[in-house]
Amino acid sequence: MPVYVKELMTKKVYSITPEASVRKAAEEMAKRKVSALVVVKSARAKKPIGIITKSDIIEKIVSKNKTPSKIKVEKVMSEPVITINQNQTILDAARKLRRNNIKRLPVIDNEGNLVGIISVTDIAITSPELIDLLEKRLEMREEEMVIKEKTTVGICDECGNYSQELRFYEGEWVCPDCLDELMEE
Repeated sequence: MPVYVKELMTKKVYSITPEASVRKAAEEMAKRKVSALVVVKSARAKKPIGIITKSDIIEKIVSKNKTPSKIKVEKVMSEPVITINQNQTILDAARKLRRNNIKRLPVIDNEGNLVGIISVTDIAITSPELIDLLEKRLEMREEEMVIKEKTTVGICDECGNYSQELRFYEGEWVCPDCLDELMEE
């Protein structure tokens, strides 16, 4: 039985407008004890247009010795914002987080209004086995593929004939006849 985003999301999500200063965003994060604010078009229209994180502020403002009170959120926020619908599954959310290498997703309703936020931590707390699986898959992608088999059975990538002694040569599985030809070249 699938678990839906609306069941795990944090419903109390804090937002800020693009015209606000980065200083105001940092103050809000500190006051609310959160590491990100969803940037919305206006205080009334809760349509997400970006996200600003503590990391954004550190990397784009503090490390460059810029004055946060003079810079607007819209200059620092990450955009376009990647969102997820509240009716999607947490598996969909986990895939989206992994694919985009992000830690949190603003959650929207069918009209595109901000209704919550879901993070890697939310998923990890409720579904640690899912995170384990995601970590294994990520590790597999990072490792260089190493062919451990000396021979295999199948169709030769060169001639298309079936062989019981395919050997891996320069990225292809080839039969003994084709291997001899390739090694002569």
